[in-house]
Amino acid sequence: MQRKINGILSIVGLCFLILACDSKATFDVYKSVPNEWHKDSVASFNFGAPDTINNYNLYVNLRNTNDYKFNNLYLIVELNYPNGKTVKDTLEYKMAAPNGELLGEGFTDVKENMLWYKGYKTPFKFTEDGDYKVNIQHAMRNNGEVNGIENLEGITDIGFRVEQVQ
Repeated sequence: MQRKINGILSIVGLCFLILACDSKATFDVYKSVPNEWHKDSVASFNFGAPDTINNYNLYVNLRNTNDYKFNNLYLIVELNYPNGKTVKDTLEYKMAAPNGELLGEGFTDVKENMLWYKGYKTPFKFTEDGDYKVNIQHAMRNNGEVNGIENLEGITDIGFRVEQVQ
């Protein structure tokens, strides 16, 4: 009986390891959003350049629930290079289908979205060796209003991923 249980646990463990391995990702970190994403709250990610030879895809990763009430998402993403250079982008992502159904992966009310940041149209190469920093902040506002949304509901986690192009 004990052998049977150990065998089953070994198979389950092996399946978990196979599914959990992701050889393309060189950096993949999430930060939780406590309740709501405040407009002044910035998610920061520090990582070292994997190399200066290969091409990479950079992604903003988000987990959101059905409490997210918008069809799109505006983000301000800032990439700080080791030499002090800063590149700041305002990005728009589609978060829902025309029928209102949230996009993303997931079987429950939590959806996971891997949103392109760099590498989509033009290969991204780290031009400098050293430490990089990415800052992510939401820039959502209601239609026709100048001031941004103070607290954005429905975002549970913000992540950043660096993935080598295969």
